[in-house]
Amino acid sequence: MKAGNTRRQASRRHRFSGCAVLSLLPLMYSCPSTAADIYLGADDNGVVTFTDSPPTSSVGYEPFITGLDGRPSGMAAVDGRLLRKDLDSFDPLIVQAAAVSQLKPELIKAVILVESGMNAKATSPMGAQGLMQLMPATARSLGVADAYDPLENVLAGSRYLKMMLDRFDDLRHALAAYNAGPAAVSRYGGIPPYKETRHYVDRVMAYYSYFSVERPVQG
Repeated sequence: MKAGNTRRQASRRHRFSGCAVLSLLPLMYSCPSTAADIYLGADDNGVVTFTDSPPTSSVGYEPFITGLDGRPSGMAAVDGRLLRKDLDSFDPLIVQAAAVSQLKPELIKAVILVESGMNAKATSPMGAQGLMQLMPATARSLGVADAYDPLENVLAGSRYLKMMLDRFDDLRHALAAYNAGPAAVSRYGGIPPYKETRHYVDRVMAYYSYFSVERPVQG
C-alpha cells in the first residue's frame, strides 16, 4: 500500500475441481519456478494436496505460490519460510477484522498475502509496514499505535480498504486505491497505468477467488 494465533499445518488436503485450480494458476504466478514455496497436486481420487513438501518426484504437482513471482521492487520482500508457516495463522484476527469492516475475510486475507506474504514484520522499500503494509501517515490517521502489531494492522488496513470501496464502489478500483492512493484512481478514472498497481490488483483478485471458492478463512 502506497500514500496470537493458532498454528495450522502447512500441508492440507482439499477436494475440488482440477479445472478451478488450473483456471487460477496463470493469474497467480508469472512464470514457473523449480523453487516454489507451496504446491498443488491431485491424487487419483481427485483429492488435492496443498503442501510445501511435495513428493520427491513432484509428478503432477504445480507451483501455487512461488514467492509471489514478478513482485515489483517497491513491494515488501516475501519470506518463504514465514509464508509457509503463517498462511493460515492469522485467520482468527482476519475474521475479527472482517466483522468490523464488513468485508469478506477472504478478501482481507488475499490483500495480506499480496502485501506482505503473511509477514507481520514486513517493511517495504517505501516504508509501508506490517501485514497490510500501512504507510506511517495512513497508520497515524487511522489511530494505529503499532503498525507491526498484527491485530492493529489488520483492523486498520481493513477499515481503510472499506473506505476505498465505499468511495469508488468497485472492488478493483478500491484495491487500486489501496495500492496507489485514491487520488491516482480518481485522476485516471479507474486503475492507474502503473505496473505495480495492475500487478497488485490482479494478484489480489486471483487469491481472493481461490480463498473464496477453495480455501475459506476459518476463524
